[in-house]
Amino acid sequence: MQDPVDPFAEFLLTMQELWIGISGFLGGVIQPGWRQNQVIIVVVLAFVAWGLHRSTGNMLENWVRSREGWAKWQLRMIVQIKRRLGLMWFAVLTGVVYLVMQNITWPSRSYLIGIAAMLAVVWVGIAFAVRLVRNRPLRRIVTWGLWIYATLYLLNVSDEVAQFLDRVALELGDFRLSLLTLITSVVVIGILVTLARIASTATASTIRRNEEISPSMQVLAVKGVQLAMYGIAFYLGVNAVGIDLTGLAVLSGAIGVGLGFGLQKVVSNLVSGVIILLDKSIKPGDVISLGETFGWIQTLGARYASVVTRDGKEYLIPNEDLITGQVVNWSHSNDFVRLDIYFGTAYADDPHKVRELAIGAAAGVNRVLSHPKPPVCHIVGFGDSSVDYILRFWIRDPTGGLTNIRGNVYLALWDAFQENDISIPFPQREVRMLDENA
Repeated sequence: MQDPVDPFAEFLLTMQELWIGISGFLGGVIQPGWRQNQVIIVVVLAFVAWGLHRSTGNMLENWVRSREGWAKWQLRMIVQIKRRLGLMWFAVLTGVVYLVMQNITWPSRSYLIGIAAMLAVVWVGIAFAVRLVRNRPLRRIVTWGLWIYATLYLLNVSDEVAQFLDRVALELGDFRLSLLTLITSVVVIGILVTLARIASTATASTIRRNEEISPSMQVLAVKGVQLAMYGIAFYLGVNAVGIDLTGLAVLSGAIGVGLGFGLQKVVSNLVSGVIILLDKSIKPGDVISLGETFGWIQTLGARYASVVTRDGKEYLIPNEDLITGQVVNWSHSNDFVRLDIYFGTAYADDPHKVRELAIGAAAGVNRVLSHPKPPVCHIVGFGDSSVDYILRFWIRDPTGGLTNIRGNVYLALWDAFQENDISIPFPQREVRMLDENA
């Protein structure tokens, strides 16, 4: 029976081997020879690349400022290139020197320069590739993880470092989580999530271009695809690094029960959002009224709906309120919206002429429909000072606003009445002063 291996002793042994390797390399650099000469060349090329970075960076910035009409993605790309000009110059310079020395001297005399050139090229490629990861903390983790792995791999010490990181582990019964597994899982999951985002974005664009699918179903399909893509990416990432999820089933179940009581409103909003998307009662672009809020639906989220009013305010209304409250959807079944205007004229004015003028004035206003629902005008009562009328007209673009179209119709009525001597009466009061001596 073999004695159990002491993890601390293995750690010390690994550190000793690493120190021996570093000491041997530094000893070769200190001693005069071609290894020292290569290190000096690499350092000199690094200073030259730094100087070129400053000079060419300013030239690139001035050139970009002199151009107009660039897209945002082009400007972002220029910014990334400017930040990494030094590393790019270093890769070019070391690559050229390496090729020249390969042809004029022994290959062993340019070995370190070749490694430096390869590292610079790989670092530049990683720096641009990880821009696909939008989450900034995750992008930094993936960047540094790939940089470190590429460096260790090119230095031919990746196996030793991997063994060392695998020895640093947390063990609880049958569960074992090493530092190597943790780092690998973060990098792999980050890459898979990025690929899932790219695939879901392409799929979402295809769904949105399909005019046969209603807007609400498009939102539901896009969110379903995104959820499936990210879920598959996380599952594959965890399985790829060998983490067993069965041990977490009981813990996740207990956490789920606890969260279910504390997040009832959140779950209710999520379920309400799915119901709204399925029954198509509200969809992006609809004009709704909820209490004193009047506006159009901009987006339908998993927890809330974004409603933008005419004054530019954006209200985030929980999905549960849209299900349980009374919502007026001005464009649910069709785009036709009827508006009413009340006014009065003097008793001396001919009501037949007033009705004719009112209908003609409303029909002449832009956005007011004349077919198939023309304006109508009716007498609704005889008031104390005026004959009261109601003018009804229809529009089919409520997103263009309601107050402005009412104001335009009122203005058209005013102009029509002024041209035809129709008076709009106002209440008058007569005050009599009685003589106290009478």
